Amino acid sequence: MSFADMPVADLPVAEKVLLTLGFMRLTDAAPLIVARELGFFARFGLEVELVREVSWANIRDKVTVGALDAGQMLAPMPLLTSLGIGGLRCPLLTGLMLNLNGNAITLATGLYEQLLRSGPAPDDPLQLSRALARQCAASGQRLTMATVYPFSTHTLQLRLWLAAGGLDPDAGLRLIVLPPEQMVDSLAQGIIDGFCVGEPWNSAAVQAGAGVIAASGYDVWNNAPEKVLGVTAAWHQAHPGTHLRLRLALMEAARWLADVGHRQQVAELLTLPSYLDLPRSQILPALLGRHQYRRGGPLVDNPDFLVFHRYQAGFPWRSRGECLLRQCLELLGKNLPDAEVAELVARCYRTDLYREAAGLLGRPCPSQDHKAEGAHAEAYELEPGVRLGADLMMGGEGPDAG
Repeated sequence: MSFADMPVADLPVAEKVLLTLGFMRLTDAAPLIVARELGFFARFGLEVELVREVSWANIRDKVTVGALDAGQMLAPMPLLTSLGIGGLRCPLLTGLMLNLNGNAITLATGLYEQLLRSGPAPDDPLQLSRALARQCAASGQRLTMATVYPFSTHTLQLRLWLAAGGLDPDAGLRLIVLPPEQMVDSLAQGIIDGFCVGEPWNSAAVQAGAGVIAASGYDVWNNAPEKVLGVTAAWHQAHPGTHLRLRLALMEAARWLADVGHRQQVAELLTLPSYLDLPRSQILPALLGRHQYRRGGPLVDNPDFLVFHRYQAGFPWRSRGECLLRQCLELLGKNLPDAEVAELVARCYRTDLYREAAGLLGRPCPSQDHKAEGAHAEAYELEPGVRLGADLMMGGEGPDAG
């Protein structure tokens, strides 16, 4: 069924039509911005105000108290907030993943140049990680690296990259949390030695001469779950019709975004003052999958750098949720029985809500909630009409890696 043919009048009534959604100043906020600016929300009878926030904790807190109806959230956030980890307990859920990938690890230019003296290939993520471990061991230097939230894909990717090179993330450096838009200035001022953040901030650091991209998020974890549409369980229960329309609008926006021919238009939208308010040159690399990892360096192509629709990107796999939750619990030195993990993920990662929307749009979607994680080196067909992407993790850390 095409977007234009969707019988919107036959959908469940929207309990609330005036909505406020939170987003961060990141390229992967594109589905929300496209849905607002190109009329996808309006097509489904919703009037949406997008509010730019400065931190992930702000979005989480405002969604939990009702100041925001929903928000762009980090993929682990519904799980951890439902558990009360991070200083706040509130049952959250998602019925829609907003994107896969989109992050990168950037090192200060001076640090990167020091690493090259030991002979790593200048664009090889694993060799650069090993060179970093060697330098830290030889000098006794304790680096300061930043991520955007303690329990985020960014933190997991940074730790995977460091560990793959032989550097203990818990002993060899100091990890701090900074809002995404503070990363570049902090790097330029020498406050931090590197960071893992979503675009466009890696490209901004490269173009400013402050940093060099050492690894894309995809290099570290192929097609990692990144952002979700998060709501409280109570809000969903009170507004199931509205929530359905939100998911439908964002799924249609994601499909529109999948056409690379639209990406120049997307970049123009993101440059607007109310959204990213940054130049196109910083926004386009992630959208086009063509990056300059260092100023003056060659262009690096990765069409999967940021995925909105391909590979069933919107489906909230429970196996992914379990993988994320276990990695985050490990950071805390905690463990939960398998049954408790499965029960929590089933409450927070609502595959039934995705299937409801996909069915109305006439789209194929997975018939199962779990798949092997960390076991696929290339794209594959799970079942007829359901093609998924590679999912390897650097260092072979995937739970189902052979």
